[in-house]
Amino acid sequence: MKKLLTSFFLFLSLTACALVYRPDIQQGNIIKQSTIDRLRVGMTKEQVRYLLGDCVLRPVFQANRRDYVYFVQPSHGTAKIQSATLIFENGRLARIKKQGFV
Repeated sequence: MKKLLTSFFLFLSLTACALVYRPDIQQGNIIKQSTIDRLRVGMTKEQVRYLLGDCVLRPVFQANRRDYVYFVQPSHGTAKIQSATLIFENGRLARIKKQGFV
């Protein structure tokens, strides 16, 4: 009886190690494809900020560049990164580079 109880508790302790809780990790601006599709060349910085919000990454030495990055790490899956780099010229949106969108 003692061996059976010992075996049972040993089994429970070993299986509990596989059930480690790992939370989902989300960082950055949530970027949807539908929102990116609403961007138009010629928009002002204020219009872009209204549409996408403030960007998380703002390069110090490149005042005309805005990087919007969204990172998701599911608890038991592969990471997904979406990013949109916006280049402004004379206060207007000139180029859009996007990565990780379907």
